[in-house]
Amino acid sequence: MSTLSKAHGLDGSLVQPDWAPLTLDEVRAVAAQFPGMREPLSILSVSPRPFSAASVVETNSGRRVFVKRHHLSVRDAQGLTEEHRFMAHLRLHGAPVPRVFETMKHATAVETGECTYEVHDAPDGVDLYEDAISWTPFRSVEHARSAGQMLARLHNAAVSYSAPPRPPRPLVASFTIFAAQNPSAGLKRYLAARPALAHDKPTHSDSAKALALLAPFHDELLPRLPFLPPLWTQNDLHASNLFWSDETATAETTAAIDFGLADRTNAVHDLAHAIERNIVEWLVLMNDPAHPDDVPVHLDHLSALLDGYDSIRPISAHEAAALAPMTALCHAEFALTEADYFLGILHSKDRARIATRDYLVGHAQWFLSGGRPLLDALRTWAEKIENRMAVRR
Repeated sequence: MSTLSKAHGLDGSLVQPDWAPLTLDEVRAVAAQFPGMREPLSILSVSPRPFSAASVVETNSGRRVFVKRHHLSVRDAQGLTEEHRFMAHLRLHGAPVPRVFETMKHATAVETGECTYEVHDAPDGVDLYEDAISWTPFRSVEHARSAGQMLARLHNAAVSYSAPPRPPRPLVASFTIFAAQNPSAGLKRYLAARPALAHDKPTHSDSAKALALLAPFHDELLPRLPFLPPLWTQNDLHASNLFWSDETATAETTAAIDFGLADRTNAVHDLAHAIERNIVEWLVLMNDPAHPDDVPVHLDHLSALLDGYDSIRPISAHEAAALAPMTALCHAEFALTEADYFLGILHSKDRARIATRDYLVGHAQWFLSGGRPLLDALRTWAEKIENRMAVRR
């Protein structure tokens, strides 16, 4: 278990956390409100994730639990309940996600002062990528394949979940701007609903640049949109949000965690996020933007991820054809929601500029240059799916 007291920085380095780590006294006060948690004995790990404070805690029941603290401005109890209801549905339909503890009044989140707390069972398995940063690759092709299978299982379990999309909140990976016929109008609505972004001129300027760069991908996606059914999705299937059967290169996924970015999008959007999170080493681009062709793209992992997914949830020809443009588009709203978090909650203009300049605009530019081999691979895969469908017809 990690005992880090630092957080992942935007460039991949370890930095001082924005949110103080949990203390044992604090966790004991939380446990008093969640009777199923039992008595905390020790804090076993400190998560390096930057947007909250979280730890694995040993209890006198012999079970380990995961305790997470959010600032109220990031997640209130209602916001966490949206995530927990989705997780409960997934569990009910056979997906391996953690159980969320309840209070005596059956609430799954509690607010105390400026903080909101949630408690989950620690999943069975090995937290193999515990310290891995987003945008770093799988350790093996077999891991990529198993991750694709896990994502497909989540999608199969989510089909019957009919909750509406989440209201505007920080740090949610929604899909509205490029789901619109007119992305410019969609962008205006997105920014207007978030005051910190609505009044920030650099965000508007960077967003306009990204919109122009991404227009060809929206044009490619547009005729496929009617064939992408709405679906509640996890939107952050990085290797570090999975538990594993063992520490070998052939380990299989045992559980999926962290549904903080979840929202009602579609299966292709979620699969595109999994590609974006795991297949492209974006931190190389951030540290050397002048050489986009040097950014590692793990096409062998991509093939395994897609084959694993398709083996559990056979993908349609329309979905396959939508995947290349969606992969170029899917990160846009998360870059903006990060900027909203940095501006509205941390009041950090410098970090907001990284989100809109380096992530939003920089990634859009990359897809028109260094990203072509990735998009070509996705389009070739889509042709294979179309040929499969033609044979069946």
